[in-house]
Amino acid sequence: MMSRENKFETDAIRTQMERSEFLEHSTPLHLTSSFVFEDAEDMRASFAEEKERNIYSRFTNPNTSEFVDKMCKLEGAESGYAFATGMAAVFSTFAALLNAGDHIVSARSIFGSTHTLFTKFLPKWNIETSYFKVGEVDNIESLIQSNTKILYVESPTNPAVDILDLEELGQIAKKHNLIFIIDNCFATPYLQNPIKFGADLVIHSATKLIDGQGRVLGGATVGRADLIREIYLFSRNTGPALSPFNAWILSKSLETLGVRVDRHCENALKVAEFLETHSKVALVKYPFLKSHPQYALAKKQMKQGGNVVAFEVKGGIDAGRQFLNHLKMLSLSANLGDTRSIATHPASTTHSKLSEADRLETGISDGLVRISVGLEHVDDIIADLKQALAYV
Repeated sequence: MMSRENKFETDAIRTQMERSEFLEHSTPLHLTSSFVFEDAEDMRASFAEEKERNIYSRFTNPNTSEFVDKMCKLEGAESGYAFATGMAAVFSTFAALLNAGDHIVSARSIFGSTHTLFTKFLPKWNIETSYFKVGEVDNIESLIQSNTKILYVESPTNPAVDILDLEELGQIAKKHNLIFIIDNCFATPYLQNPIKFGADLVIHSATKLIDGQGRVLGGATVGRADLIREIYLFSRNTGPALSPFNAWILSKSLETLGVRVDRHCENALKVAEFLETHSKVALVKYPFLKSHPQYALAKKQMKQGGNVVAFEVKGGIDAGRQFLNHLKMLSLSANLGDTRSIATHPASTTHSKLSEADRLETGISDGLVRISVGLEHVDDIIADLKQALAYV
């Protein structure tokens, strides 16, 4: 590697584990559950962590280490750990850093499973969460208590693609000595680096755009080395580790992240512009549309607008379902960030367990549709949306 600082695409491709004696060009798979030791002293010293080496693939593995190294380099993080899924990353991060009686302040607009974690499972251990609305950042400090430990947000949010001011949030977290955690799934490290704005930890569902082809599950948390150390120790003992095979897939996927996301964003902007002119559409939200309420902020924080477009179909929940039922090419799936364009109706699927009041608080109306814009030709994507809207 060259000594100067490389560009994103170069680091995503050229960050690799050391070659073996076979001098392979592409990283090999290390499908092994454990690793052998030279002798008893080597084994003792390894378990005592007096040397850095692989012991057991639940702890580390060459493939997972390569994936983590890439994610850290691309996010500008000191350290990281890779998980079996994005939600394993979310849960393990909070479980490792929180104690009974601690408190979280979170944006209300978060992934449905994360909301369930905060409201159903963490309270079992006397860990409570206070929410603020996306447009009410001024209320955050009033929610902070003596036992508040973490400030948590997604930006862009899921599914309404709202944008939060990461720099402002970072300043609030620093002022109150909070751990600032950001879910960066929608943006990926290619479009946004939250650590530059004050984040202590960044979480990813690698299942989405990082894989990009709907093949494997995975997650990662990267950031401050002292915090990652706690997450590593928790995860080493509880077992949510990413498999070597999935790590190998995801590390290879990172090599094409830049070119894929460029096309995703190009297509998504054109789709958003089309929907904004359609008579059956009441509202369109896409971070790089000038009509987006946080357009200027999105331009400040993000390289491009991402691949997710949210829009409201006139006619409510029945109209939303009619639209989905008449799509011919777009997939109906719970995933996003795939090469294939995907449509979901959050009110009846991903966020259906929320009350109507809770959904409306997060910007999820009955007619809201989320499109994960894929890599098909944009004319074909728009044609499918147009014909389906004719039935609304």
